[in-house]
Amino acid sequence: MGDSRAIVFVVDDDASMREALGNLVSSVGLEVQLFASPQEFLQGKRPDVPGCLVLDMRLPGMSGLAFQQELAKAGFPLPIIFITGHADVPTTVRAMKAGAVEFLTKPFLDHDLLDAIQAAIERDRTRRRELELDDKLRLRHGQLTERERQIMQFVASGLANKQIAAELGLSEVTVKVHRGQVMRKMRAKSLPELVRMADRLARHGARSLVADTKVVDL
Repeated sequence: MGDSRAIVFVVDDDASMREALGNLVSSVGLEVQLFASPQEFLQGKRPDVPGCLVLDMRLPGMSGLAFQQELAKAGFPLPIIFITGHADVPTTVRAMKAGAVEFLTKPFLDHDLLDAIQAAIERDRTRRRELELDDKLRLRHGQLTERERQIMQFVASGLANKQIAAELGLSEVTVKVHRGQVMRKMRAKSLPELVRMADRLARHGARSLVADTKVVDL
């Protein structure tokens, strides 16, 4: 389970609980940083590595649930594991609907928390991999010419070369050349892969592929 590239952040105002959690997380080889309050956590430096937040539900000045909402508003993506000595169904439901990985009631078993931490870190790793892939696709897409973007969209829409040629007033050979350039620049090994790329770009914030289908000169 140990991974030096992952960090577990613990926010709990109970010093003894904070220390116990720190010792538990450290015992499986994970780096841990301890904080007594949300304010202290926000003021601390957080390395840009996978991780998760173990958050006490009852904190001075701000509840864990309110802090979760503030982090969400700020676009802070770190997965959260709630711990509490005073669980109730409505609060648990609200926390989980807001994206919490787990909601553990004290006293909880060590392995339950460690399992939740492992799941949270893996969720964060997946998120980071997805963002990295999106960045790569946007970069490749940005290297296409206007005509190539246009043809990529038509190809992704299911049009054959002959149909694209008719739509754009080009020869089929010219369409094939542009299509080959699109495949090369996007590093797509197959048509289905290119279609998946186009769909992902459309869903994850690339320039509008639909807008790029306007007619342009060669």
